[in-house]
Amino acid sequence: MKRSVKLLILLAVFAMIVAACSSDSDDTTTTAAAGGDETTTTAAAGGDDEIIVGVSWNNYNEERWAKWDEPDIKAALEAGGATYISSDAGSSVEQQLTDVENLISQGADALIILAQDGTAIKPAVQSALDQGIPVIAYDRLIEDPGAFYITFDNVEVGRMQARAILEAVPQGNYVMIKGNAADANADFLRGGQQEVLQDAIDAGDVVIVGESYTDNWAPEVAQTNMEQFLTENNNDVQAVVASNDGTAGGVVAALAAQGLDGVVPVSGQDGDGAALNRVALGTQTVSVWKDARELGKAAGVAAVLLAQGTAMADIPGMVMFTTPEGNEMFSILLTPIPIKQDNLNVVVDAGWISVDDLCKDVEAGTVAVCP
Repeated sequence: MKRSVKLLILLAVFAMIVAACSSDSDDTTTTAAAGGDETTTTAAAGGDDEIIVGVSWNNYNEERWAKWDEPDIKAALEAGGATYISSDAGSSVEQQLTDVENLISQGADALIILAQDGTAIKPAVQSALDQGIPVIAYDRLIEDPGAFYITFDNVEVGRMQARAILEAVPQGNYVMIKGNAADANADFLRGGQQEVLQDAIDAGDVVIVGESYTDNWAPEVAQTNMEQFLTENNNDVQAVVASNDGTAGGVVAALAAQGLDGVVPVSGQDGDGAALNRVALGTQTVSVWKDARELGKAAGVAAVLLAQGTAMADIPGMVMFTTPEGNEMFSILLTPIPIKQDNLNVVVDAGWISVDDLCKDVEAGTVAVCP
């Protein structure tokens, strides 16, 4: 985008901000309706060279984004002297395409995109790149080597999930509850799971008796799919590898209806509060914790550096990542931690969850971290 156009946009944005607040205010937050979704702008007083970073959320209603990721994105941007603007696509592929163009029109110097569909978002990504605006594919892969990919090592997350379940149940009938088919992470996770389980499958010790994707990672869809697998197998299921904590919650609900919760091991990921409580209760075996605060910080720092003209190869912590389509992408891959009953103190000590929330309804003395 030409500097003169960006300057006019910045002046317009700041004029709106000044009109909405008192003259002695340093910071302001404005909320505007856009296509039925909310767009929030947090701006700090600055000069003509101030950096604007636009964040496109696929579905801001998911608890994680507002609670963990966004605050640390904002903090990193503020520390770098940048302004944060955002949009929420409400799980709509079409809306997200429009949202990205709107963020560009608002003067974004860099974009962080949490893609609803990593393939469908490509035209908007290309539009940004064509205008010299760097793009960060946040947490979910966008198959474009021009974008910078920041996520946790999702293949390793899948391995960690499968290891925990295989350790608990080395033989038996397994159900695989996968993520959203349009999210590359679903297949990364599934690939890691298969790596760990393959030898046991080849030996006949593990038999996969049900496998399904879960639309939008929705717990209710996971529950319905699990109910179907239980019916098809007359409840003869010994383990479930669920790909995140939301789907794990749906699985546990289906198992509970058959009196199998706490009997059939279940995996998950994200370190959701409800899931960690299930780990303490014994109805979920593992939640692979991805400290989203670190992910948000990494994205915010990288966005500022990229907007300032830093080459992707020079971003701190950068590694090369080979995509399923064979693209080599500049990336940051953070390391997750599997959380089970014996190391629940890790998330408590990190301030991720309180003892009260973690130990709700847990019988005293059954778990070390619960009084």
